Amino acid sequence: MAATHRIAAGCVIAAVCAASLAGCSTGTSRHEDPDPRTAKPAQAPKSAVRLIGDGSTAYTGAQPHLPRPERLRPGQKPPQFVVFSWDGAGEDSQKLFSHFRKVAKANNATMTYFLSGVYMLPDEKRDLYRPPQHSPGRSDIGFNDRRGIAATAKQLRLAWLEGNEIGTHFNGHFCGSGGGVGEWSVEDWKDEISQAKHFVRTWKTNTGLRNASPLPFDYDKELIGARTPCLEGQRNFMKAARELGFRYDTSGVNDQVWPKRKQGLWDVSMQLVPFPGHSYEQLSMDYNFMVNQSGTTTQGDPGKFGSWGDQMRDGLLKGFHRAYDGNRAPLIIGNHFESWNGGTYMRAVEQVIEAVCTKEEVRCVSFRRLVDWLDAQDPKTLEKLRSLKVGEAPKQGWASFLAGGPAPAPKGVPGAPAAKR
Repeated sequence: MAATHRIAAGCVIAAVCAASLAGCSTGTSRHEDPDPRTAKPAQAPKSAVRLIGDGSTAYTGAQPHLPRPERLRPGQKPPQFVVFSWDGAGEDSQKLFSHFRKVAKANNATMTYFLSGVYMLPDEKRDLYRPPQHSPGRSDIGFNDRRGIAATAKQLRLAWLEGNEIGTHFNGHFCGSGGGVGEWSVEDWKDEISQAKHFVRTWKTNTGLRNASPLPFDYDKELIGARTPCLEGQRNFMKAARELGFRYDTSGVNDQVWPKRKQGLWDVSMQLVPFPGHSYEQLSMDYNFMVNQSGTTTQGDPGKFGSWGDQMRDGLLKGFHRAYDGNRAPLIIGNHFESWNGGTYMRAVEQVIEAVCTKEEVRCVSFRRLVDWLDAQDPKTLEKLRSLKVGEAPKQGWASFLAGGPAPAPKGVPGAPAAKR
């Protein structure tokens, strides 16, 4: 069921894996993005649940624990955002989804879970999936079973109610030539996205689990961003995503600099971070660390598991401190619910979460919360932030660097001053 991945010799260019399931509001502050340690986030209104379609999903009101973003004040240092995201998120016997939900809650973090639509489709109904440029029922990461779908639905439900975001990792995870996503047209991408949504909206019908609780969100409204398989096909995907109302994409490779819009979407690409012991940098994802340590062998030399995990942890922490003490660019980290090399990368990610998410001025958030904050800022402020290079702090200090009073926020935009009476 595992997908195929490729990596350039030594330097990561655009390799990223998909994990198979079997392996794999409104705040009240007027001045700054609320600190999740002290903020009192809005709760979903206590209104009746409105089922959608067959009851696989439902409208339950505004998402809980989603603080209102605020515009930076003149001279205010930006918070350090860190986004932890998971490709092909699903719950299996390893119970890594439920584990990292608990880790996030314990460390004041929210995350983004990129759900693969076929993880909500039972294997016996695989022919319902009609992948672009492939025969019906084909998937390079397989499908699921009733028990796995029920477990995944439970975790998705709880994750969303805790303020996490549910994105998409699409369906069959086709990479490379011969119908891989890099060869897909805009219409192919639209078809794939439509099917991914459909499998989420009909999982009760497809499994027969009609008495199960619904997912507490309208997936058409919840779904605002994605990461493509193997970071391929970004160009045509972004065209399709823009037409479908998506707000961001994280399928590229970039340096640790402030995001900008690309084809109408926020480009919050994966990033290159230090790779301890090497002269080149490394993509900020567990799979890519693994490939540069044990190759495509997912269970290498057990004697090296500890040092490999430490290498990933230390590389991510170096990337964090480079931004935290420098340009404050958001740090983007991607992962999979896998136990590659004895689970060493899961240990590394957990240690990074514990080390950074409770630090002062740090916000460990989902992509949704990050782009909400970006949308709330004055464009001139973001332009100045983008002028800072990797690890570069303002020479004259933040107060002076961002002192030039930005234009007032338009009426009704988060951070706008109250109307005078």
